[in-house]
Amino acid sequence: MLTESPRNPAEACADTVVAAGDPWIHEIRKGQYLRILDLEGNQAADTLFYNAHDYEDRYSAQDTIRAQGNIYLTTGTRLMSSKGHVLLTIVADTCGRHDTLGGACATESNMVRYALEKRHMHACRQSFLKAAIEWGRGLEKRDITHNINFFMNVPVTPEGRLTFEDGVSAPGKYVELRAEMDVLALVSNCPQLNNPCNAYDPTPIRVLIWDPVD
Repeated sequence: MLTESPRNPAEACADTVVAAGDPWIHEIRKGQYLRILDLEGNQAADTLFYNAHDYEDRYSAQDTIRAQGNIYLTTGTRLMSSKGHVLLTIVADTCGRHDTLGGACATESNMVRYALEKRHMHACRQSFLKAAIEWGRGLEKRDITHNINFFMNVPVTPEGRLTFEDGVSAPGKYVELRAEMDVLALVSNCPQLNNPCNAYDPTPIRVLIWDPVD
C-alpha cells in the first residue's frame, strides 16, 4: 500500500549514502524510524534485522509471511522474529511491495544460476559477512539467514516458481520502518549484474534514521 512519511530528511539524526555493493550496519533503538531510499531507481537493498540484544532472535521470513498472510511486504507489515517478536513495522512505503522470498545472491548462486565464470563476482552474502566481521560484536556467519529484498520484484508464477523481473521502484522511492524493539539492521546494497533486479546497473541507496517524537 502506497503511503508517504511525514518525516523531514533534514531532521534525521543519521543520513548515509551507501554505494552499490557496499554494506551498512547500524543499531536502531526502539521507537526510532529507519528509511531506505532508492536514489536512482530499480536498485535492490538486501536487508537483515536482529534483536540488538540477542542475535539468535532475528528476522524470520516464514513467521512474517504467516503473520501477514501475504508473501509481499508493504505498509502495515510487521516484521516478525524467529522467537515470535515484532522487530519493526513498515509505516510508510512509496514503492508498493517488497520481496522476502528471493534470498541474497552469493558467489555460489552466481555460478549455478548464470555461469561458472560468474563465481568470482561480488555478492550480497559477501557484503553481509564483511559487515558482520567489521561489527565485531558476536555477529557470525551462521547468523546470515534469509533476508528481505527491499525494492526487488520477484513474482511467483502460477506453477509456484520464482522469477526475477524488472523492479517496481523508481528514483526517490522509499520504505520506512519503526523499530518496535532495539534492533540491529544489516543492509547489503546489492551488486548483482546478472538479472534485472538492479536493471543490470547497481546504484547507491540512502539510509536515514529519525529519533521518535516525544
